[in-house]
Amino acid sequence: MTDNSLSRSGKPIVLENVSRVWGDTTAVDSLSIEIEAGSFTALLGPSGCGKSTTLRMIAGLEQVSAGRILIGGADVTQKPSSQRDLSMVFQSYALFPHLSVAENIVFGLKVRRVGRAERDERLFKVASLLGLDQLLDRKPGQLSGGQQQRVALGRAIIGEKPICLMDEPLSNLDAKLRHEMRVEIRALQQQLGFTMVYVTHDQVEAITMADQVVLLNQGRLEQAAGPRQLYERPATPFAARFIGTPPMNLFPSAAFNGLTSSCDYHLGVRPEAMRLDANGPISATVRAVEYLGADVLADCVAANTSFQVRLPTSETVLPGVEVRLGFEPAALHVFDRATGHRRDDVVKEIGAELRS
Repeated sequence: MTDNSLSRSGKPIVLENVSRVWGDTTAVDSLSIEIEAGSFTALLGPSGCGKSTTLRMIAGLEQVSAGRILIGGADVTQKPSSQRDLSMVFQSYALFPHLSVAENIVFGLKVRRVGRAERDERLFKVASLLGLDQLLDRKPGQLSGGQQQRVALGRAIIGEKPICLMDEPLSNLDAKLRHEMRVEIRALQQQLGFTMVYVTHDQVEAITMADQVVLLNQGRLEQAAGPRQLYERPATPFAARFIGTPPMNLFPSAAFNGLTSSCDYHLGVRPEAMRLDANGPISATVRAVEYLGADVLADCVAANTSFQVRLPTSETVLPGVEVRLGFEPAALHVFDRATGHRRDDVVKEIGAELRS
């Protein structure tokens, strides 16, 4: 779209030690994060980790038990949703079935008593932007899942709010549509420049769309980082195992031949970083092999630890055979068993012992 009249500047969002408690249940526990203006932040984690509750507290739909929420530098902790200058797209799309696409999109503007001429002007721009021009007279029941998602997006952006919140918006779509909508939503956010906070349990959505990924675990912040840093330098074993397909392998020291100094650590190596190596430090038994086209995935076991290795199809491995495996020293990740924290300070020491 060449007309940038819909573009806007985002607003930063800051959560300071925010908690949400119901009786004996703590859904969000002292969460502190910063979301830059105009950025795309994904709240990621397993079911029940507190990501949707966090989004609803930002939206003003859920009460904060402790802490503060600031939007654009202003404390909005006790302000209702209507005074937070944001829009939201729900998992169910929440479209009115008896209204047309056009009526659904402009509904919020009508409630705010925006004039007819301005409503029509904004509707035309949003419909053009989202490819809904030919669907404006249809009802939601006459639309595909992807089209309904576009209508929900249109209703969110037509209000020209500087913040847009999305709660698992693609979970009801098939794999092909999810991919298409990921691309569209990210392009839309970049084009219009609003601040996006996006809840998902799908790591692919998070790392392909977001500038920042906030990984939550049982209501607590596990790690907040860019997608590349989260993948290449996970801060904890949970982050290491949650990000990556297949996830990172975590080994005890007993899985490495001749290694004696690292019993206090979990040693991590990603499946794609491992290779067949006659002199490698890991002796393993192949249990199963999956052919994936471009490569193969070997399920192995060493020192009673199951793990996976991604190998090129040119490598021949068969179930039941013994193999030796190695990896480049830079591929080793070390985590303290007691604290769960990443320990880059001992990587070189352990790597040197493995090479000796």
